[in-house]
Amino acid sequence: MTDALDDAPRPFDPEAPLTASGNLRWRGVVNVLAEAGATAAALLAVAVLGILVFAVVKRGGGAITVDFLTKSPPLFGGPGGGIAPAIVGTAIIVLLATAIATPVGILVAIYVTEFARPRTARPIRLALDMLNGLPSIVIGLFVFGLLVAGHGQSGFAGSFALAIIMIPLIARATQEMLLLVPPQLREAADALGVSRWRSVLGIVVPSALGGIVTGVVLAIARAAGETAPLIFATSIFNTSMNTNPFGHALANIPVSIFTLSEQADPSGYERAWGAALVLLVFILATNVLARAVLARSQSKVSA
Repeated sequence: MTDALDDAPRPFDPEAPLTASGNLRWRGVVNVLAEAGATAAALLAVAVLGILVFAVVKRGGGAITVDFLTKSPPLFGGPGGGIAPAIVGTAIIVLLATAIATPVGILVAIYVTEFARPRTARPIRLALDMLNGLPSIVIGLFVFGLLVAGHGQSGFAGSFALAIIMIPLIARATQEMLLLVPPQLREAADALGVSRWRSVLGIVVPSALGGIVTGVVLAIARAAGETAPLIFATSIFNTSMNTNPFGHALANIPVSIFTLSEQADPSGYERAWGAALVLLVFILATNVLARAVLARSQSKVSA
């Protein structure tokens, strides 16, 4: 009878001191295993990046010379030459894509965050997520049917394809940054009788500008490495320097890597690794720049 009374649940006493319950040794083991698993996963992710960078630097570092960065490739895929037209073409294609995607992505985010009703904003967010997950080769095929078939390849077609990839990235990043702006700023503008568009453009967007720029830079890094859309849109082998994106196909680094890797000449394979190193350095530098811009904007907000 006494044992039954001892096993009965006791009433909760709010003034009683807290005591540990359960098997503390087992909890400690689980905690150590979970921490070890998380640490191993983090080290694995860093190791994969380190191995990839090391492999690209080791195989492509020997191809990086002044001539490789400043000269055009030889005619008919011969040995020697450089990737200068591909570097210039990539810069033009990415800049044009950024000019197309940035205003569209920012305006979509402003509408969804500041003006749209929840029933309207929900399907737009879903469409952005679906567009972000769409395979890039499907986007390339769509642009091929829209702008290339019957008209010929062009740098603009490649920029348009990359802009489609960049729009959801910029829109979602801008949307997240706008949601972080304190609502008190909007309320103060409304109390002063400022129109909604003026408060958004003059107060809300400048407050989130650092995060928006970060999203744009990360979208540029993503677009610069895309290959499938450019194969459909602007992949004609071009050995001359061309800066007109509307008339002809522009040479670009991703397609150059693909083309050089298929050459029978071993030097072409080495130059493919060199072009990959140039592209990798650009993407890594872009990501570092994005993190620096975001850190600076956060420090200004906290100050």
